[in-house]
Amino acid sequence: MKTVFDENVRMELINRIHSVNANSSAQWGKMNAYQMVKHCTLWDTWILGKDKPEYKQSMLGWLFGKFALPGSVRDDSPMKRNMSAGRDFVVREKVGDVELQKKEWIARVAEYEHFSNPEFIHDFFGRMKKEEIGIFAYKHSDHHLRQFNS
Repeated sequence: MKTVFDENVRMELINRIHSVNANSSAQWGKMNAYQMVKHCTLWDTWILGKDKPEYKQSMLGWLFGKFALPGSVRDDSPMKRNMSAGRDFVVREKVGDVELQKKEWIARVAEYEHFSNPEFIHDFFGRMKKEEIGIFAYKHSDHHLRQFNS
């Protein structure tokens, strides 16, 4: 299975990120290219533990998250379309510097080479093993890059 902890997979993602531009249009969903790239930058920043986020699992996640996690990381099947972005990762501004956000996102993807965030708790799935984080982080980026045909 693909994981962001594999150097070749990170390079694949980075090459795909380079293909996104301000005029890229979504195949599904409500985000434009800027919103998607910024959303992914924020999401990876959260996973990596940058800016010392406060991790907390939602009540719904506490009830169902551990049951849902295996289905999300058991194989290479892509994430489903039109999944909720999570309220902390919704980018409201519609205009911004796509190229700057791409550089930041690429830097975050590269940081997975030295991933160490034992404090991470997913807001729905809860505490995850490093292998699960690597697979899920890949699937998240892949999902949004496919959304923009990249």
